[in-house]
Amino acid sequence: MYTNALTKFYGPVTALAGLTMSVPHGEIFGFLGPNGAGKTTAVKLLLGLARATSGVARVLGASPDNLDMRRRIGYLPELFRYQDWLSAREVLALHCALAGVARARRRDAIGDSLALVGLAARSGDRVGSFSKGMQQRLGLAVALVAEPEVVFLDEPTSALDPVGRHDVREVLRSLKARGATVFLNSHMLSEVEQVCDRVAVVDRGRVVALGTLAELIGGPKRVRIGLESVTAGFVAAAARFGDVEQADGSSIVVSGVVAGKIPDAVAALIAAGARIISVAPESQTLEDRFLSILRKPDDADSDLR
Repeated sequence: MYTNALTKFYGPVTALAGLTMSVPHGEIFGFLGPNGAGKTTAVKLLLGLARATSGVARVLGASPDNLDMRRRIGYLPELFRYQDWLSAREVLALHCALAGVARARRRDAIGDSLALVGLAARSGDRVGSFSKGMQQRLGLAVALVAEPEVVFLDEPTSALDPVGRHDVREVLRSLKARGATVFLNSHMLSEVEQVCDRVAVVDRGRVVALGTLAELIGGPKRVRIGLESVTAGFVAAAARFGDVEQADGSSIVVSGVVAGKIPDAVAALIAAGARIISVAPESQTLEDRFLSILRKPDDADSDLR
């Protein structure tokens, strides 16, 4: 899957401003950004639900308006609703027919999909009796019932409790294990951090950061160094390796320490006569990095692309 200079205007509004990215086959890809960044527009263009103003989009090597390609895709939108009077099994039977699943395969496909999302025991129950979390599970089952090669998931864990979120993570890992590509659009950064191979951050219709989690959050770190006592000389030694955020009677906190330089900072303090009690690096989270990326001015984004 890839896009090249994908652009979409809605009248005077620029929804996408030259979106360029690629997603290799078999990858779990996180697609992040603030509200209004263009994430939903990008998904609509990739699914063929809207037409681009300019640029190129390809999914499974084909244009998004290719019907044969669409049958190989699963999609869970953020907002969806199924008829209250249908049972879970009937909802999946309808989507099997729409996806062109062979009749001989439908019974097994429905049973497997319901079991995968934990709804096998409720297959005959009406959708109207389902909780919001159960409806979210059903939506995921619909997206997966035709064993798609590419799955687009928009906020798949938004209505789920911790057990449900754990179950969805396991489903995503099983999809990757069988070679499917997962395009995950989510505001729950802790979930993205646990399952995604790579992440793109989108802002104002373009990609401002793209890479593995290690590439995005593996930069300068923050470290708290516990000391027997703190002097001005010790603070000066620590400041050679980053910004001293805090220095009190028993510790020095240094931010922006380049990866691999923490031992050097400790050695410099020891050379200055400090007695080290503890060293506690504080890893940056995806949320920290996400916020720092979005706060950067436009001319500072080039190193993240």
